[in-house]
Amino acid sequence: MFKLLLSLALFAPLALPASRVKDLALVEGGRDNQLVGYGLVVGLAGDGDSNAVATLRAVANTLARYGLNVTPTDIKAKNIAAVMLTAEIGAFLKPGSRIDVNVASMGDAKSLQGGVLLQTPLLGADGRVYAVAQGPVAIGGFLGGAGGAGGATVQKNHPTVGNISSGAIVEREIAATFVRDNTLRLLLHNPDFTSAARMSDSINTQWPGVATPVDAATVSVTLPPNYRGRDVAFIADLGQVESAPDTLARIVINERTGTIVATSTVRLSQVAIAHGSLTITVTNQQGVSQPNSFNNSGTTTPVSSTQTAVNEGKGSFIVFGEQPTIERLAAALNALGVSTREMMAIFQTLKRSGALQAELVIN
Repeated sequence: MFKLLLSLALFAPLALPASRVKDLALVEGGRDNQLVGYGLVVGLAGDGDSNAVATLRAVANTLARYGLNVTPTDIKAKNIAAVMLTAEIGAFLKPGSRIDVNVASMGDAKSLQGGVLLQTPLLGADGRVYAVAQGPVAIGGFLGGAGGAGGATVQKNHPTVGNISSGAIVEREIAATFVRDNTLRLLLHNPDFTSAARMSDSINTQWPGVATPVDAATVSVTLPPNYRGRDVAFIADLGQVESAPDTLARIVINERTGTIVATSTVRLSQVAIAHGSLTITVTNQQGVSQPNSFNNSGTTTPVSSTQTAVNEGKGSFIVFGEQPTIERLAAALNALGVSTREMMAIFQTLKRSGALQAELVIN
């Protein structure tokens, strides 16, 4: 069933809710980094790749490390799948820490169910090895049954994509510097000039004169004298400071699921909206004409009967006053009984007319 989802702020008081700085921004230098690798999953019981050249060469290279020199033509890949690995490593993880690994088939393997990933290095964007992955793959689904003509299969989720929880060991620490010359920078998750200014004011209320908004995405903070040399303690206290972020006027529409999400800051210019519906129904019934007893042909004749019905719903016309809110618009549309798809069309038309003072995002 389609649903119209509105921000809870529509029904809340006008006071802006505050959030912690640690939830609104991250400290520059403390970002995660992406890792990627290419490896082999073995033990697939016939569900592996169908002798792809790249897979066969990878198997031959793996065996060569153990002193077994074979050619790709001597190998069958039905129990093996070539996979790509992806992972994220935090900025402060030390060697010996473990991270999760995502595994995805590159070839035409049917399933990774029951497979084990062989030891695979994970590389960063600089080409250096930062972690090594290995272990059994959990796919969270299955593929069963007999394929081919006349066969039936049952599939749940994606059997060619899996995960190895804590499957990679960090081998190299990523250096992170988050305080330079007694100054750190906060990077807002949702850049906005108003949010940056409010965050700076909230921090200055706690420690006067230490925070300066640099731009819509950055707030520069100088360590107070009593925190010099205690960087971690200051960041911990700084993260607990509360600030009220600004919310952009935005309506997001997902046509695939029929979901509409609107923020409380959406406003409309004075506008009139008319809504009506026209339904045309066409039905076709097949019948048979039975000849009478005097007809020498003795055969029946098919007869087609078509009925057409037109039902035009009663149109409604609503005039909205100066600067109506999205709450009032939603209530009016719900009262008209419009469907979610009709709401989508109304919002798009309002945007084209210039009456919708908000960003319209359609996924």
